Amino acid sequence: MAATPSVSELRRARYVRRLPAKLSELGGPAHGHVDLPLHLAWSGLTRFDLDQPRLRMGCYRIVLAEGMHDDLVRYLNHELLAAMWPVLRTLISRDIRDVWEDAFNELTPDAQAAA
Repeated sequence: MAATPSVSELRRARYVRRLPAKLSELGGPAHGHVDLPLHLAWSGLTRFDLDQPRLRMGCYRIVLAEGMHDDLVRYLNHELLAAMWPVLRTLISRDIRDVWEDAFNELTPDAQAAA
């Protein structure tokens, strides 16, 4: 009899299915305003100024948590994500953080420290 997967395992599997194949696929804007659709930003702000660090961080937290594959590649920018990751990783759930760091070695704390 197979063991029932934990809630964490189910969440991680859901996040893994959404990932891009490579970070370079994340072609979202690096500057300016981003208007997130209601299926992502269903509570609170929907418009984010990426030139303002706190708003940019909030936008990325929402997209990482709620976004499907197409949302990730549309709204996230791979260079911004890598630059923000040391702080962003502390603001997102452990499941999201682990899935992204397992998939992309360049986001791990060791790789970030070496860069």
